[in-house]
Amino acid sequence: MIILFIAVGCFAGVILGMNAPVMSYIYADYLAISIIAALDTVLGGITATLKNNFNFKVFVSGFFVNAILSILLTLLGNKLNVDIYLAAIVVFVGRMFNNLTIIRRHYMDKWEELLKREKAGQKTKENK
Repeated sequence: MIILFIAVGCFAGVILGMNAPVMSYIYADYLAISIIAALDTVLGGITATLKNNFNFKVFVSGFFVNAILSILLTLLGNKLNVDIYLAAIVVFVGRMFNNLTIIRRHYMDKWEELLKREKAGQKTKENK
């Protein structure tokens, strides 16, 4: 079911992207930090799902709060003529790498467990 939602979201993104006007360079920083904040939240949601403690309310609120906070930091930095958004990027990307590590280890452990079961199944067939 989730794959269907992902496919529909990707299709909608492609259609909207082809028909949307080109964004001004002025807003590039805002868009970049918003996308990174959203990706961080999505990877955090996947990690929470793998740990069996996913909460939809926490996911949705984190998605919007992280994006809004990052946009506000970028706005403040632009007003002060300081690139504050770079600090947010460092934090979000660091969290993204941590979440990717957890996801990768989870699937590597599952794969190793599957290989062990297959080896054990082959040994029992040889013994018979």
